[in-house]
Amino acid sequence: MLDASPQTRLVLDDVAKSFTNHLRGGIHLPVVQDVSFHVEAGEVVVLGGPSGVGKSSILRMITGNYGVEAGRILMRGRADAPFTDLAAASPRDIIALRRDVIGYVSQFLRAIPRVSALDVVAEPLLSRGVATSEARRRAGALLERLNLPTALFELPPATFSGGEKQRVNIARGFLTDHPILLLDEPTASLDAANRDVVCELIEAKRREGVAILGIFHDEEVRGRIATRIVDVSGFSARKAAA
Repeated sequence: MLDASPQTRLVLDDVAKSFTNHLRGGIHLPVVQDVSFHVEAGEVVVLGGPSGVGKSSILRMITGNYGVEAGRILMRGRADAPFTDLAAASPRDIIALRRDVIGYVSQFLRAIPRVSALDVVAEPLLSRGVATSEARRRAGALLERLNLPTALFELPPATFSGGEKQRVNIARGFLTDHPILLLDEPTASLDAANRDVVCELIEAKRREGVAILGIFHDEEVRGRIATRIVDVSGFSARKAAA
């Protein structure tokens, strides 16, 4: 296992992942192997490498959306807290980690029909016991900062444009104070002005001591916010098998 300092919030230790395609006779599809790195509080670690080497799969394992085939994913919210191994965690423990430790901005917003954009953004605060009026106020302030028109706040985001949906997604992920924040191409659908706002939000989280792990194909954004880059090509099981 990698050495962990008091500031270490996330450790991947010899993690591996593959898939089985049952529609093609159970063919085995390796993705990554021997993935080992750590993320400290106040760092912005960017996963680098070309498309298809397993960057998004790594993020999805950390959130518990993908199972871990081998190795350990250790995380904690505070320096004095014990690590939890997500690879061995129960479903109840994974739900608690998502609520209290891991924030996540995915590439796509999964909008609930008939739920307003404001309530979609506010929901993570509500799940942590924040009063509805305060959660909605803070959600609205962040949506305004991301330049979403106030006329859209009370509308369901299912009919929004791609960029509008992504701003709702970003606001939802950045609204809370999770000690670990995962970002999967958060600026991909945004114009230059809103990319700049997202960079400012990331920089603010870093100053607050949040441990941030992300994927950014935009070289300008990556150059601005990354404190360290981990090249996933070295962990690619597909490359090793080629």
